[in-house]
Formats: sequence, C-alpha cells, structure tokens
Amino acid sequence: MKTSALKILFATPECAPLVKTGGLGDVSATLPAALRELGLDARVLLPGYPPVMAAVAGAPDAGTLNVLGHDIRLLDARLPSGVPLLVADCPALYARGGGPYQADDGDDWDDNAVRFGVFSKLAAILGSPASPLAWHPDVVHCNDWPTALAPVYMHFGGRPRAASLITIHNLAFQGLFDADRIARINLPPASLGMEGLEFYGRMSFLKGALVYADAINTVSPTYAREIQGHELGFGLDGVLRSRAASLYGVLNGIDTALWNPVTDPHIPNPYGPLTLERKPPNKRALRSRMGLEPSDKPVAAMVTRLTHQKGIDLVAAAADALIESGVQVAVVGAGDRAMTEKLQAAQSRHPGNFALVVAFDEALAHLVEAGADMFLMPSRFEPCGMNQMYSQRYGTPPVANATGGLADTIIDDGEDSRQTGFLMREATPEALVAAVARAVTAMKDPRRWRTIQLHGMARDFGWDAAARRYREIYRKLVSETTFAVGGK
Repeated sequence: MKTSALKILFATPECAPLVKTGGLGDVSATLPAALRELGLDARVLLPGYPPVMAAVAGAPDAGTLNVLGHDIRLLDARLPSGVPLLVADCPALYARGGGPYQADDGDDWDDNAVRFGVFSKLAAILGSPASPLAWHPDVVHCNDWPTALAPVYMHFGGRPRAASLITIHNLAFQGLFDADRIARINLPPASLGMEGLEFYGRMSFLKGALVYADAINTVSPTYAREIQGHELGFGLDGVLRSRAASLYGVLNGIDTALWNPVTDPHIPNPYGPLTLERKPPNKRALRSRMGLEPSDKPVAAMVTRLTHQKGIDLVAAAADALIESGVQVAVVGAGDRAMTEKLQAAQSRHPGNFALVVAFDEALAHLVEAGADMFLMPSRFEPCGMNQMYSQRYGTPPVANATGGLADTIIDDGEDSRQTGFLMREATPEALVAAVARAVTAMKDPRRWRTIQLHGMARDFGWDAAARRYREIYRKLVSETTFAVGGK
C-alpha cells in the first residue's frame, strides 16, 4: 500500500483542549495533526466526558454498538485543529464530574477498570471487521494504561485486524486492579496469567499491552533504555527487555504555534531571538503576579505537578540555600498534599522571595516561561517532558536532572558553543543548588548568557521529526503483518 494511505486510529483517554491532565493531552492534540500533515489519515478516539460532549454538541452519529454490555453511540466530530474525532458517547461510564480518572474529591473512580476496559474493547472492535464504520484503520495506536487492553483484545480476536502499537507516556501509571474488578470486561482467560496481565497478584492493564501489542514505544530514546533497567522499570523491566526488538523511543515534539514568544497572547511583552531585550518586562509581570518582591535577583521558576517524581521535595529542601544564594523561586502547580505543604512552608519562611500558586493555570504557565530567568525541572525521572522544550524556545534556560527526555533535549556538554541549559547529574537538593549556581554564574556574563538563550531558541522541537518516525513504525508494522481489515 502507499504510505500516504495509512489509516491510524489514535485511541487516547485525553486530548487538549477538550480534556487534559498532563502531557498526554498535548501529544494527543498535536501528533495526529502532524501525522495528517504527512498525508496519513489519522483519527482520534476519545471518551465522551462532559467537556468533550459539550464541545461536539450537534455532531452526527457515526454508528452504534454494544461493548461488554454498554451501549455506545459514536459521534463523528473534529478537534479544533480539524483532525477527525470519534467520540464514545456512553453516559453510564463517562458523563461524570471530576476528571477523566478521578472524582472531584481526588479519589479514583471505583469502576475505572470497566470504564477503560470498555474503551479499550471499543478501540479493538474499530480495528476489526466487527466495526460499524466504513473506515478501517491499518494501525490502532494506543496510549497509556487506559487504552492498553485494546492490544490484548486484538491479539485474541483473530485476523484480519489492524496492527497495534502502545505508547508508554509514563511507566509509573500501569492501571493496576484486583482480579475481581476486571471480571466484567471479559478478558480472554489465556491473557490473565503470569505471561499476561498478572502482576504480583493483581492485574496490570499496561503489562497486557507490553506483552500482546505488535510494537511498543515510549516518548524519548533515553527513557526507552531506562525503563529496561530495574530502577525505572517499575517491575516491568523484564517484560520490556523481552520485547526490546519491538521497543522504540520517539522523542515528543511541542506545539510551536501555541508556544511561541513572538506571538504568545498570554504574555504582556512578546519577543523573539532578535528582540530579547523585550523579555525583562515579562519578568516584572511574573513577579507581580506571583507576589515576589521587586528585585534584580534571578528568578528560577517551574510549572509542574507537585509530586515526588517531579522532585518537588528537592526544591523544598533546597529552598533556603537557593534564597540565601540570591535567587527568587516561583512554583506553579497542584498535586500531592504533602509536597504542597513542604512548598507552603518554604513560602512562609521566605515571603517575597519564594512564591507558590497551587493551580493549573495555562496563562500563568506561559508567563512563567517568558518571565523566569531559568526553569527548574529536577525530576527523578521524566519520560519526555515538554516544559524544558518550551523554556528553550522562550530563552529561559532549563536547570534539570539528566534523565529521560531531559537528557535528550538539553545540551550541557561543557561547550559554550552548544549549551542550551544546565543538567544535574543526580537528583539531590545539593545537585539542584549547584546547577542553579552554575546558571547564575553564566548570567553574570551577559554575552555567554545571551548565547545560551539563542542556542535554545534556535532549536527545532516541532512535531515533524516525530511524525516521520511514527510513520516509519506504522509502515514497518503494516508491512510485517497480514492483519489488515481494509483490503490492502
């Protein structure tokens, strides 16, 4: 078949701007659009949560089907980007408040195994001859544990069928459930043992995909290597090593139109590589918005989930030393209560020099990228990360731990002619303080600092390279299989 005719069903539990909890939402919005730019027929499949249903009100029916005892109406809609969107309208499973996975109180929905088991089964059906649609995908591209049972159903469903690919966006989230929670989703008995979903006495949706998907990928080359080791394998490193020949690392891109300091509507003073002198007013605006006192001190800032993974405890532990060294710190995000309290304690000790906004605020996130001098990302592990790419694009050099996608996207090799940021070699408060000190020293040499900024701003973090790599993987999957539903 011609590559331009490849048909991809991109099954995802979230997609910006309709529903988003993290980087997966951004990827689900931008990667399918980039694939379509290459001529692939990529379409997104998304659960019909309330904000999604509101956004696609009036969309025509594409078909109806019963999946594991649940009636689902498929709606034929489009994302704001124009990418075709299939919405799974099933009020009993998805018409709820809260987020995609949790209620308003922050607790997981008790029936998440059913909610996403049904969604996975739907994706599998759409990749089979049983689909009610005239459009049949060549590849069902699944994302993280909420879609991870699709390759399991597909493997045991027989042929013809589409090929399957699972993308790991974060191996720490595996979709673990007790066996009694999955009794209603009709998994093949042969899939439930140690060579299938069983995981230390429980059932792992993600492990099922790692075992049965035709191929696996994750979102950076370094993370693809790291997850095959004990430290970051989260108990699945053995499975991943056994699938190493079918495991790829494809670095994410970013939306370079949305994250562009030249045209960004969220910042008071747009600027670019040729107008970096226009950046400082954004710093004043950030100080004012965050409640930092006016000063000539450097501002180190971060926008993140407040979790152990993101190194929030490292920032809290380093706060006193950072402030004493003459740096102001600004943190925007929400998450773990204990981590939040640690940051609040630092704010109380250093009012005017340590600021915290507990919220997910898109406009403020853009202001942080534009207004800070440096962006902090001391993550213990980071499958890809996007903020370090945003930061370089905004001339705000990142200070980050050398792990996963951070190591793949930040240049700190000792050569001033290439440097774009500052990497920590271990995840400790001391390493964070030392890396920030290196950045502050560089700032004292305006010519060197401007060179670091310009190197970062010149890098191409768009989706084109990633989309081409995905096209290669899809092409390989299709060429190696005889699974096709659409009659190639």
